[in-house]
Amino acid sequence: MNIGLDITPIIYGRGVSRYTANLAKSLIEHKSINLSVLGYSWRSKEKLEKFVKDNHIPYSSLHSTPPFLMGMLWKLGKQSVKSHLPKIDLFHSWDWLQPPDKNLPLVSTIHDVAMIKYPETAHPKILAAHQRSWKILKERQSQIIAVSRTTKNDIVNLLGIPSYLVHVVHEALPEEFKETSQQLTEDEAKYIKEKLELTKPYLLFVGTREPRKNLTRLIEAWQPFAKDYQLIVAGEKGWDKTEGIHHPELRFLGHVEDKELAVLYGEAEVFCYPSLYEGFGLPILESFFHGTPVLTSNISSMPEVAGNAAELIDPEDVNDIRKGLEIILNESLDEQKKRLQRMIIRLQMFSWERVAEETVQVYKKALQSK
Repeated sequence: MNIGLDITPIIYGRGVSRYTANLAKSLIEHKSINLSVLGYSWRSKEKLEKFVKDNHIPYSSLHSTPPFLMGMLWKLGKQSVKSHLPKIDLFHSWDWLQPPDKNLPLVSTIHDVAMIKYPETAHPKILAAHQRSWKILKERQSQIIAVSRTTKNDIVNLLGIPSYLVHVVHEALPEEFKETSQQLTEDEAKYIKEKLELTKPYLLFVGTREPRKNLTRLIEAWQPFAKDYQLIVAGEKGWDKTEGIHHPELRFLGHVEDKELAVLYGEAEVFCYPSLYEGFGLPILESFFHGTPVLTSNISSMPEVAGNAAELIDPEDVNDIRKGLEIILNESLDEQKKRLQRMIIRLQMFSWERVAEETVQVYKKALQSK
């Protein structure tokens, strides 16, 4: 199979960027496909070129064109994918931009539909672009990859796309995250702990401070433990109601670098992830990798990722969040060892080799239904 993959998301440096990069790397190693890549970037073309060169991708078509302009050209039926990658049998796109090639089999990955469930989180123009893209996918009867059963259900119920077209392929922990953690030296870790003033035991929250992350309830549930444990919040400021909350043991760090995040996970007593909605919930695996116990929600995609390795709570019940914290913080040494073993087993279930194999199976279905 000759597969074309849009690697444009790599330039953005967020979760989808790492997903795209790791997917491309794993597909290169798959014996049944020949991978070609396509990418558009006005200011970061060199980043795409470096990725292609470093990973020895044999054929690529990279352009110094802003993605929004290419979207306009595609919308007008110009600049087809086939004109850039003439030998491909199928094109793998993302859910914000679809090519005009109506006769080219298409597979698209959708990470979540948070923009529909929480429209206040999206810029109107970005939401409109996604809605146009979703409409095209539905009209073309394209095969779709959802990163969780939760996302699949949302795609079916909220976008009206038939269930048989949507295939669940769970994510995996980015290799870059593992490498950053494994390559961290003792001196670097010591410097970061001093820089971040990690002098007291703490609970950790990671994420943008927006309402669906449910930080307000977590803060309320944590306060009885504040005498013994700080609550450290790492992530962008966002727009939830925590800005006006002040407590001497509550610390907002803002954005942190990857090495700092690795230290924060590794030193935390508990990683708290009481989100109301996630497309997948990658931070759960990040915490498992560092052997740190996880408290997370019993709704949305979190149970899919956490399994029996985390303490699951009702995220809308402050008392239940508090009870979950009590359970983890009061575990015996034997209980801690058993939980760690469950985390290790759970983490091993998510690999990029599996992602590549299951993605290739979706490609085959797309070509069979051509």
